[in-house]
Amino acid sequence: MTLDLLSTIGITASATVVVATFIALFGSSLITRITIGAAMALWFIGVIWIGAPGTIRTPLLGAAVLIPVTVLSVIGFGSSVGRGRLQSAPLPALIALHGIRILGVLFVLLYVAKRLPAPFAPVAGWGDIAIGATALPIALLVATKPGAARSAVLVWNGLGLADLVIAVTLGALSAPGPGRLFFDEPGSSLMGSVPWILIPCFLVPSLSFVHLIVFYLTLRTRVEDPQALATRTAALRG
Repeated sequence: MTLDLLSTIGITASATVVVATFIALFGSSLITRITIGAAMALWFIGVIWIGAPGTIRTPLLGAAVLIPVTVLSVIGFGSSVGRGRLQSAPLPALIALHGIRILGVLFVLLYVAKRLPAPFAPVAGWGDIAIGATALPIALLVATKPGAARSAVLVWNGLGLADLVIAVTLGALSAPGPGRLFFDEPGSSLMGSVPWILIPCFLVPSLSFVHLIVFYLTLRTRVEDPQALATRTAALRG
C-alpha cells in the first residue's frame, strides 16, 4: 500500500509537470494556455475513467497510447501555426522534461515485489531510469553548446523514443490474451488499472510527442550551420 500511495503521488506529480510544461511552452496566449490545460485535464480524467474498473483490454490500451500521439502530431505538425509554436519551444526545456522518467524506478520495485513480470518491468524501468538520469545533462549541453550537442541529442532522443516503444510493446506482449508471447507471471494487466494506466495512456504519449518535437527541431538545423541553433536558443533564453 505504501508503494501504491507513493506511486500515485509520483505519477500525478509527473503528469502535472507535463501539463504545466505544455502550457508554458506551447501556449502563445491566455486563451491558448487555458485550452491546452483544459484539454489535457480532460485527457487525464478520461484515462482515470477508463482505468477505474481495472478491466481494460490490451487492444484498447494500445489505442489509448497511439491515438493521443496521432492527435498531438496532427495538431502540432499539421499546420504552419502548430509548427510555429513547436519551433518557438526551447530545446533544452523539452529535453529536461524527460527527467521525470526517473520514475521508472517504480517498474523495478514492482518487479521486485512480483507485481509485474520480466522482461517488461526491468527493461521499461531501467530504460526510463537511464533516459531520465541523462536528460538534464543533455539539456545543459544543448543550452551551453548547441552546435556540438546535435549528435548527442539525436542519439539520446532515439534511445529515449525506442525505450518507450519497446516498453509498450513488451507490456502488450505480457498481457493476458491471444497475443501474449511472454508468460512470466503475474502478467502486465496491472498497467490497465489506476494509477498505473496513467503511465502508458498519458505520460508515454505525451513524452513520445516531445521526442518527435526534439527530432523536428534538431534535424531542421543544418549540420554545417550550428550557429543557427545557437542564435535561436540564445534568443529564446533572452
